[in-house]
Amino acid sequence: MIRDYQAIGCTWFLRGHQRKIPTYGQHKGVKLIGTLDYETGRIICTEEGAYDAAAFLRFLERTLREYPTGKIVMVLDNALIHHAKLIQSFLEENARRLALIFLPPYSPQLNLMEGVWKWLKESVINNVFFDHVQKIKQSVRGFLADVNERPLEVIDRLCVRM
Repeated sequence: MIRDYQAIGCTWFLRGHQRKIPTYGQHKGVKLIGTLDYETGRIICTEEGAYDAAAFLRFLERTLREYPTGKIVMVLDNALIHHAKLIQSFLEENARRLALIFLPPYSPQLNLMEGVWKWLKESVINNVFFDHVQKIKQSVRGFLADVNERPLEVIDRLCVRM
């Protein structure tokens, strides 16, 4: 989740002139579900109102639409929504097209999407004041559109150096 209470990241400033990032204290944010195509560098991402099994199911359906042929192997963390009963029948119905492979617990360094989220935060979120959650959404969308125009950089940055 990209929260609207701003993230403070590493930055340089003159001694005694620490940068202050205001906040408006709404505690809203942008909830994202995404996947990275290891072969092409394409990032598919969707905004959701909540992180729940229904949202994850919609994301799986979208992924199948985005890739209408062939087998999809999706590598994911062990979030509860990835194991929910709600998606089990969908996975069984689509077993020929979709396989979920789960990473070991507590291994975010193996999750390519964690690299995407880190890159996103470093590029457009950290040390920036957004006075409304819509502006955060706009920045997130802009970042995703931009990196999807540079798939070789995505592969080099996130996939090759694992």
